[in-house]
Amino acid sequence: MDDGFRGLTLWNTMTRRKEEFRPLAWQDSGIAEADRRVRLYVCGPTVYDFAHIGNARPVIVFDVLFRLLRHLYGDEAVTYVRNITDVDDKINARAARDYPDLPLNAAIAAVTAKTAEQFHEDVAALGCLPPTVEPRATDYVAGRADGQDMVAMIATLIEKGHAYQAGGEVLFDVTSMPDYGRLSNRKLDEQRAGARVAVDSHKRNPGDFVLWKLSAENEPGWDSPWGRGRPGWHIECSVMSGALLGEEFDIHGGGLDLIFPHHENEIAQSRCAHGTDTMAQIWMHNGYLQVEGRKMSKSDGNFVTIHDLLHTENFGGRKWPGEVLRLAMLMTHYREPIDFSVKRLEEAEAILTRWRRIAAEEGAAATAADPAFMRVLADDLDFGGALQVVHALFNQGRWAEPGATTDASAGSFGFGQDSSGLVADDQRQVGASAALACLALVGIDLVVSNAVSDDVRAIIDKRLELLRAKNFAAADRIRDDLLGQGIQLKDGKDPETGERITTWEVKR
Repeated sequence: MDDGFRGLTLWNTMTRRKEEFRPLAWQDSGIAEADRRVRLYVCGPTVYDFAHIGNARPVIVFDVLFRLLRHLYGDEAVTYVRNITDVDDKINARAARDYPDLPLNAAIAAVTAKTAEQFHEDVAALGCLPPTVEPRATDYVAGRADGQDMVAMIATLIEKGHAYQAGGEVLFDVTSMPDYGRLSNRKLDEQRAGARVAVDSHKRNPGDFVLWKLSAENEPGWDSPWGRGRPGWHIECSVMSGALLGEEFDIHGGGLDLIFPHHENEIAQSRCAHGTDTMAQIWMHNGYLQVEGRKMSKSDGNFVTIHDLLHTENFGGRKWPGEVLRLAMLMTHYREPIDFSVKRLEEAEAILTRWRRIAAEEGAAATAADPAFMRVLADDLDFGGALQVVHALFNQGRWAEPGATTDASAGSFGFGQDSSGLVADDQRQVGASAALACLALVGIDLVVSNAVSDDVRAIIDKRLELLRAKNFAAADRIRDDLLGQGIQLKDGKDPETGERITTWEVKR
């Protein structure tokens, strides 16, 4: 019997251990094989401003997971939901600031449309696939024909004794859920009803959180049994995930900063409303990101947006290609913290430059991902380890000389000599082609083209000689002439030898 296990193991924040991943749909004998789906939900952006580089990390991490799940279970068997939060007090403030002459709803629509479009452009440049479904919070507030909206879930929570109305708000009663705090490992012993609650507080318990709040005339609002108002932050994801993936689903992801209170409160709302033991089978969280050794902050002047990195020279004095940003992000295990720095980007770019050069030299074209790469990546998305496999594949057959012995460290990946004791000429191409397939699987599509004539190759070599001789004016003329022919040159250094190298891309 197929239990859905494909060799994938994932760290579960809820249980604090690595677990074999078996999708829930494979455990239900009542679901036909053709209807089985892997269901993944990831918290998306609040679209009030351009996304910063910290926002990019979960998008890239869970894009890799999405791609891997599609590879293991089939493209059509994976549903990836990533929401857009388009109702929020920060959005209201930005709308009032940027569009003071527009009516409220029009101003909010202008802000969210602009920032959502920019978010899509930015993450596409980072090589991320669009999710299967991208719901907007405002479409799930009230009045849905299917009854799956925020007002309906809040009413259910009140009816079941998990929520109450007080002080112009509807609040969730955290003491109504015996194991509240399990995800974040927080205890409620000191938050029982009536304990440590300020006299003038309308909350029964300090940890109670808002499900619904009343709206002023200059704030967006929807009609509800509790007055014209708008939802709290946490209820949005509970409703959208339930409507699109079901009351219980496979994987819920997001940044480490969302464990508490956001994900903890999602669990409370969803489980108490639906009467289930779980919301998601596995909870995954990526680590924090800091910039040049410091927490990212506008006041510290190190706040960096994805758009700035791609399109301006504000970070390291130059623009950075999307694939460089992506590789720089993946070089550290997703659960570990990242120090995002110019040095890190330069290292990632040098690696990509070398890979492109090897692939172009060997005439490589993506074939199939190497089994060793798949095994390592399927071990809790260990891309750092998988990266070593890619390095080995690109080096395959490149180091040995006839009569030399194969390096023991290289043996498991097959580079060095072939079984006859002679270096196989096509071994390098096979390795580079497998490496390209591995990279494509995780969203790094190296644009490699060696479809240029021998005459053009000679011109490129001549330009390298000019650069070594510091005749930059002549080298620039060659570069510009080739660009006019649709051949874009990219200069870099071999990360191993330090030698100047040039790769190229033929623009179609």
